[in-house]
Amino acid sequence: MKPKKPGVLRELSRNRFSYLLALPAVVYVFIFSYATYPYLVIAFQRFNYQQGIFRSEWIGFKNFEFFFKSSDAWTVMANTIKLNLLFLVFGTVFAVALAMLFNEIRHKLFIKLAQSTMIFPSFLSWIIVSYLMYMLFATDGGMVNRMLDALGLSAPNWYSEAKMWPWLLTGMKIWKDAGMGSIIYLAAITGIDQSLYESADIDGASRWRKIRSITMPLLAPTVAILTLLNLGKIFYGDFGMLYAIIGDNGVLYPTTDVIDTYVFRALRQIGDPSNAAAIGLFQSVVGFLLVFIANFMTRKFYKEGALY
Repeated sequence: MKPKKPGVLRELSRNRFSYLLALPAVVYVFIFSYATYPYLVIAFQRFNYQQGIFRSEWIGFKNFEFFFKSSDAWTVMANTIKLNLLFLVFGTVFAVALAMLFNEIRHKLFIKLAQSTMIFPSFLSWIIVSYLMYMLFATDGGMVNRMLDALGLSAPNWYSEAKMWPWLLTGMKIWKDAGMGSIIYLAAITGIDQSLYESADIDGASRWRKIRSITMPLLAPTVAILTLLNLGKIFYGDFGMLYAIIGDNGVLYPTTDVIDTYVFRALRQIGDPSNAAAIGLFQSVVGFLLVFIANFMTRKFYKEGALY
């Protein structure tokens, strides 16, 4: 006879402390995700605060036209995709590299110090990071310009050179998030069967050979799955980072203005939440389709890296 599966109440009672630990996250997701779904209807309305979502005028897809007929629509979409691809590719490479380096360190005190140092920037707000960037790249008195002057090189006006900022933002994003991202990959590496490394030691494999032949192939499914999940956010700009660092500096908009910052400025100037809801719905639908298509292709050619 098959063992009887425990009921829902019995399962909750047996593991009540585990579920209690997860309760704040569940409540947060419910309030800010699922409970907001009915309000997506305002993307198709001329929303009126007094009339509410049930009596506001229905206007179809006109709120979407606000964005797509704008002269800046394709620029901000291209910037959003470009910045997210830079963040995704370089962020993943650096996070994986850090995880592999941490895995090779044998001195316990040093690895604790190194991990704490790399993770610390993740706890800084983007406002603080923006001041750090200004301290580095300010035209008058910035540390980078002082170093360039000392070397006899011309110091550029960083806050007026739009073409440099995708790379500056990518570098700052890596500095802030790569340490925290490496924890996931390090956990995956530590879960690899140690007998594989022992067998490689017997065969005389070097550290690099073990990384190339054991660690990287077995880490690839984790990298693929996390990349697929991040594809769902490729049409979402990091609003906190971009608004804190770039702000209202219109000179840098050609390469740094993304969908989120563009819609925020429009909402601030026009005050119509229906337009913002329409663009948010568009971002979500495109993100879902990208994840679905990418997962379908991954499942077809690399089943270990697919989500389901």
